[in-house]
Parts: sequence; structure tokens; C-alpha cells
Amino acid sequence: MQPRRSLWIVVALCAFAVTFDGYDLVVYGTTVPSLLADWHIGPAQAGTIGSYALIGMLLGALLAGTVTDLIGRRRILVICMLWFSVCTALCAIAPNPEVFGVLRFVAGIGLGGLMPTAAALVVEYAPAGRPNLTYAMMQSGYAVGGILASAVAIPVIPALGWQIMYLIGAAPVLAVPIALRWLPESLEYLVLRGRTSEASALAARLGVEVPVISLPEKRNWLTGLRELAAPGFRVGTVLLWLATFSSLLVVYGMNTWLPQIMRQAHFPLGSALSFLLVFNLGSIVGSVIGGRAADVLGSKPVVAASFLLAVLSIALLATRPSTVAIYVLAAVAGYGAIGTTNLLNVFVTRYYPPTSRATGIGWSLGVGRLGAILGPVLGGLVLASGANYVWNFYLFAAVAVIGLVATGLVPVAGRAAATIRLREQTS
Repeated sequence: MQPRRSLWIVVALCAFAVTFDGYDLVVYGTTVPSLLADWHIGPAQAGTIGSYALIGMLLGALLAGTVTDLIGRRRILVICMLWFSVCTALCAIAPNPEVFGVLRFVAGIGLGGLMPTAAALVVEYAPAGRPNLTYAMMQSGYAVGGILASAVAIPVIPALGWQIMYLIGAAPVLAVPIALRWLPESLEYLVLRGRTSEASALAARLGVEVPVISLPEKRNWLTGLRELAAPGFRVGTVLLWLATFSSLLVVYGMNTWLPQIMRQAHFPLGSALSFLLVFNLGSIVGSVIGGRAADVLGSKPVVAASFLLAVLSIALLATRPSTVAIYVLAAVAGYGAIGTTNLLNVFVTRYYPPTSRATGIGWSLGVGRLGAILGPVLGGLVLASGANYVWNFYLFAAVAVIGLVATGLVPVAGRAAATIRLREQTS
């Protein structure tokens, strides 16, 4: 197989896997109105159930971020796809909210490890000078998954029931044999484990160079965590965690509650779901444009500008504009929320040296999952309180302001810490 084609297989497989991360993000929001009716639960309980999967994702991201550079990124990605697929399929036969919540939690563990592993692989294998654009193309699968869930839900749920949505979500299992056959291991991982001859053979096959990594100490599972807290990185680590926390709170809060919010604004179910579709569609176009801009201008200013778009568009949704304006603002808000998260992941991944790259993005997404957990819960509490639906928009816009400020304060990684960086092919 040609080297260039082999590299794009990495992007394609990771994009397919991430598609169902995006699908899972939206699928619960599309089924919430049906779950409220079928199981006679309230918005607050539905918000809590929605957070169960996110708690699992937090654990999965932290576990993957800690052990991926020890047992291999390829192996972790395959395990996560298989784990998530099986558990999601079981959600379709859950007899009650309690069992459903447990299955969502367990599925979340597999899903949580998928994103940081895919991010580390794609950024490593991205063409020189185009890491943001390549990642944005891969990560567009995230929004495609959200669009797929939204579009499929409109005809499927009324006709066949909400259970079918979770059976569809088990599709990543179809990619497992392909990944086992074609997905290469991380060259950085092979070098870190001392498997230099294997790394050289793989690099020759892929038409890339073997990464040069300085290893000043014997490595164990704590080494990557210590690098995140090194003097040149610790302030940036905390701020990037805060920015990721904010972006994921907005993403998951909006995707979970936007249909129900618009139902409270007296839109029918089909129209309410179409706003969710546009929200995710806007993130695809915006992510590609933003990814190219970040390659030219740098990640930090583009991420900050994306957060600003989220603040303005979500706040304007609270002004009760016309239906056409709602669609436009929903598309911009989709980029400001999901697109910002995509670009932020590249920022985080490239902020750290390759010795702690997977650990850095894993822990950033792990801590960020706290925001993802709070998003559905806070949105449910606002709706359950009887407050006007516009207060959800005010809440999510305020959280985006926090992300904007945190991004703006991220410092450049210190020179001392930079001495352990890889002479990156993507620089």
C-alpha cells in the first residue's frame, strides 16, 4: 500500500471511530423526549442519567491518557471501539432508567478512551505544516455523527422507537477488523518502548521519519503526569483544563437540551430536532475553516476567536429571534461549541512533548468531562426550576466566556520543558 494512502487510513479510521463519539453525544438528546414520556421521569432525573455516560467518559479518558503510552495507542483504540459498541447495543434492551444509566456509564468508559487516542495518532501522522487542518478533517466525523443522530432520529424515533438509535450506535464494531489489519501503531510509542527496529521498519513503509525523542529518565505510568506539572507547563496545563472543561460543558449541555429547549419555545419535535442538526452541521464547515486558519495563525488566537463566536451566538439565541435567525445562530453556535473543542484538542496535543502527548490530551479531556457531566445536569436543573428557557442560553454563554478567558491566558511552554520535545515532522 502506498505510504500516503496508509497515512490517510489512520485519519479515516479515527474519523469513523470519532463519528460515533459525536453520535453518542447527540443520541441521548434526541431520545430524551421519548424517555421522559416512556419512563415517566422528569427533566432533572433525565439530566442526571445523561451525566452517567459522561462520568464513564471521564474515567475512560484518564485511564487511556495514563496507560496509552505504555501499552500502545493502536491497541487502546481497538479496545475502546469494541467496548463502546457492545455496551451501546445493550442500552437498546434496558428495561428501566436504572439499568439504562448503568449501561450508559459502562459504555462511556470505552468512549472516553477513544477521543484522546485518536487525537494523538492523527496529530502524530498529520502531514507537515497541516496538523490543525488534518485533525479538523478527522474530527469533522464528530459533527457528522451528531448530524447522523439528528437526521436519523426525525423519522426513526416516531416510527420505530428510541431503542433503534442505540442499536445504530454500535456500528464502530464493524471497523474493528479493519483497524486490526490496517491501523499502524504509533511511532512515538514504539520509540518510547525501545522498539527502534520495529519503528524503523514501520516508518520506512509509511514514508516518514522515525521520531527522535530524548528520554532523560526511566519511564513509568507516572512520568507523563509529572511532565504535565513541570515548571514550563503547569500553568498552561491548568488553563487548558479549564478551557476544555468550559467547551465540553457547552457542547454537551447544548446537544442534550437544545431539542427540549426549543420544544418549550413551542416548536414541534421535528423542528426542534432540526435545530440540533443545524447546530452540528455548522461545526463541520467552521472546523475546517478554523483548522486551516489555526495552521496559519496559530491555535491560540483561533481558539479564542471561536470561543467568542460561541458567546455571541448563544447569547443572541436568548433574544428570541426569528426562525431563520435561529437556524443561522444555531449553526454559528455549533462551530463555537463543537468546532472550538476540536481546535482546542489540537492545541492541547501539540502543547506537550511527544513523551506526554497522549497523557496531556487524555487528562485534558478527562478533566473536561467534568464540564460535560455538568452540562446536562445544569441544563436539566434550569428547566426543572420552571425558569424561562432563555436562561439555559445565558448559562451556556457565560461558561463560554470562562473558556475564552482561560484560552487567552495560556502561556507559551517554557524553554526548559521544551528540551524534551520531539523534532516534530508537523512543525
